[in-house]
Amino acid sequence: MKKQLAQLLDAIPYRVHVIIQDYRTNQLFIEKNKDAVFSSASVIKVPILMAILHHLEKTNGQLSQKVPITDANIVDFSVLTEQQQKKATLHELLLWMIITSDNTATNMCIDLIGFEALNDYFQHIGLKSTAVQRKMMDFERQQQGLDNVTTARDMQHLFQQVYAGTLLAREWNEVALNILLRQRSHESLKRYLVDDVKIAHKTGGLDTVDHDVGIVFTEQVDYFIGVFLTEVTDNDKARQYIGQISKIAYAYFQKG
Repeated sequence: MKKQLAQLLDAIPYRVHVIIQDYRTNQLFIEKNKDAVFSSASVIKVPILMAILHHLEKTNGQLSQKVPITDANIVDFSVLTEQQQKKATLHELLLWMIITSDNTATNMCIDLIGFEALNDYFQHIGLKSTAVQRKMMDFERQQQGLDNVTTARDMQHLFQQVYAGTLLAREWNEVALNILLRQRSHESLKRYLVDDVKIAHKTGGLDTVDHDVGIVFTEQVDYFIGVFLTEVTDNDKARQYIGQISKIAYAYFQKG
C-alpha cells in the first residue's frame, strides 16, 4: 500500500495532508504534512459537535430541547433555511450540521456556547492547532484573516478519542458516532468503494480545499483515514484523488 500511495501522492498537483492509522495496532501507515495548518472548511463541525455534546453532558442538557432559529444565523446551504424552520431541537441542529453540513445549524451551535468556550474545549482535548474564528458563510471575517483552521494531526487525535470513547460518557459518545455514521456526502472517501462500508466521517470543501476524514469500520479492522487537499484548483478532481487514496487503503485493509 505504501508504495502505491506514495506514487499517487506524488502525482497529485495539490498540497496533500494525509494520515492513515490501523486502530487494531495503532500503527501509522502513512502520514504527510500532518502538522501544517490549513483552512478546515466544514470538518470544523466535528469538534463543534463534540464540544456541544460535552456541554450538554456537563449541564444535564437535553437533545430534545428546542431553540428558536435566529435571523442572524440563517444562511444558504441549509435544509433548515430551505424549510423556513423557526425552531429546531438540539439533536436536529447537530444532525443536520454533520450529515448535510448545514450552515444555519452550525451557526446556531456556535452561538449556543460561543467561540471562546469552543476553542477552550478544543485546546482541552488536545487539538493544538484547531480554532473556530468565524461562522459559516461569514466571508467578511475570512477576508480579515479570521478562518476556521485545523491540522491532519488534530483530526487524527480527535477521531481516535471518539473511537476510544474517552471524551464523553458512553451514551453521549454513541450519539456522536451515530450522527457521523449518517453522513450523506459520499463524493470522496466512499467514492470508489463498491462495498456498503460503514464510515463515521465528515467532508469539507471550499474553492481551494477539499477534505474527508473519519473512521472506517470493517470486519477485518477499523481504521482512521484523513485526507485533506489544499491549494485546489478543481474541486471534483480533488474528490477523485481522495477517493483513489481511500480505495487503495480499503483494499489493503481487506487483505487482512
